[in-house]
Amino acid sequence: MAGQSEGLLNAILVDIDAGQLNPGDVLDEAGLAVRHGVSRTPIREVFIQLETAGLIRRLPRKGAVLFKPSLEEFLAILEVHANLEGQAAGLAARRMSPAQAAELEQIVRACEAHAAEKGDGDPNGYYQLNLGFHAGVAMGAGNPFLVEMIKTNARKLMAYYRARYHYPGSIAQSAKEHREIAELIYSHDQIGAARRMTQHVQFDQVTAMDLLAALG
Repeated sequence: MAGQSEGLLNAILVDIDAGQLNPGDVLDEAGLAVRHGVSRTPIREVFIQLETAGLIRRLPRKGAVLFKPSLEEFLAILEVHANLEGQAAGLAARRMSPAQAAELEQIVRACEAHAAEKGDGDPNGYYQLNLGFHAGVAMGAGNPFLVEMIKTNARKLMAYYRARYHYPGSIAQSAKEHREIAELIYSHDQIGAARRMTQHVQFDQVTAMDLLAALG
């Protein structure tokens, strides 16, 4: 039973990360049971874990629904998330190993190549590269608890970050900022890396409203 719960949880998180599940989507117990070959018991256990993490809400007559923030909630979560990401970048500037730096450089170059070759095309493909960049920085921080906090908060905002790359010029700007952050990390500028990453992750309120509107 524990194995079924863990497998189901991981499958749902993968669907969130891949954009197969989006804010406001209903998690249907019957559908999950058929798709994953599990009983209702592990499904309900997983729902408790997801609700505790703030990734789903239980709504009357709807059941379990993927978290969809209001503007106030969006900005509050974003404020926390941006500071966590900034902290990770600052720690990475102190702790990142040469091997991790080499891996991060590959990702940064891939982001730059995507922006140069595809422009505003394939925003979903660029988003996957973006996830790799942020994961690389977080791992370089050398703090697994911080990494888990970033993952949990990021999953509440992923659909909105993904939508952001459909705006003209946003991919090129993101790739440019990734290079700036990486160079600050490589030069061991803890304060600069933390500040630049925080700025990179933040949205202004107008952009936040646009993204919330775009996703209904």
